[in-house]
Amino acid sequence: MKPLVLDFDRSVKPLTGEQRIDLHDRQEAIRFGCRMNVLDRLKDTLGDALAHQPHVAFIGSGDFHHLSYLLIGRYARLNRSIQVVVFDNHPDNMRYPFGIHCGSWVWHVSRLPFVSQVHVLGITSKDVEAAHGWENHLRNLHSGKVRYWCVGRDLGWMWLLGIKQSQSFAAIAPMLDAFSDYLASSTDPIYLTIDKDVLSVADAHTNWDQGVMRLSDLEAAIGLLKRRLIGCDVTGDISVYSYQSRFKRFLSGIDGQPEIAEADLERWQVEQQAINLKLLQCLSG
Repeated sequence: MKPLVLDFDRSVKPLTGEQRIDLHDRQEAIRFGCRMNVLDRLKDTLGDALAHQPHVAFIGSGDFHHLSYLLIGRYARLNRSIQVVVFDNHPDNMRYPFGIHCGSWVWHVSRLPFVSQVHVLGITSKDVEAAHGWENHLRNLHSGKVRYWCVGRDLGWMWLLGIKQSQSFAAIAPMLDAFSDYLASSTDPIYLTIDKDVLSVADAHTNWDQGVMRLSDLEAAIGLLKRRLIGCDVTGDISVYSYQSRFKRFLSGIDGQPEIAEADLERWQVEQQAINLKLLQCLSG
């Protein structure tokens, strides 16, 4: 797969054979969240670049993960159902009344008629526990169209509501074993989207709180999916940005993203480049 870099935040360092589109002037409008018509205008801008298949889109910080909705939407042209597999430390199925944002895009994807199921794997965030239950979209969880595959989280409240398909496991290995068994029972092509905040800080540093998956686990999981992949995107690179919008400053402040020293930023971006190259090799091999 050829790498396509949608360069909003200068976080994705050079990748072999890349096509890079400079979108830095759209960072304020797109980052963290936007109205749907803003995403539609971006889709028009990217039309020709997105027509070429197959590719791996590198999007930058996880603050841009809602771009996955735009990328997945193109597969309506296949005229068949697909599944979406998400590796992420967060469910990204949260309520957000102001359009679409990096924590709500899974809900929008689950409403696409050609998407048969969305699997979010590697969640260790407390966003899935009872105290935050009301923040999650529940209808798609209850129907099973969205499934959470969590590690070390208490999902008892979901069972009380009749949400039976989402599960929590003691560790990454049994989660991946169960998901491998599930894959054997389905045949739909798969779109894969990776937010590297699913990884342990022992492997990567991102703009968000992180999970416990190791890079070797992620590479093994990609191996399970690779024959069925029709497309892929990668987020979770690290960058620093100061919003002009008071509203976005307020929302991002609620999420408590930590300040990053310049020396750390440079070192962690180099670390991220090495991971991107490994993921690209794994996806292309």
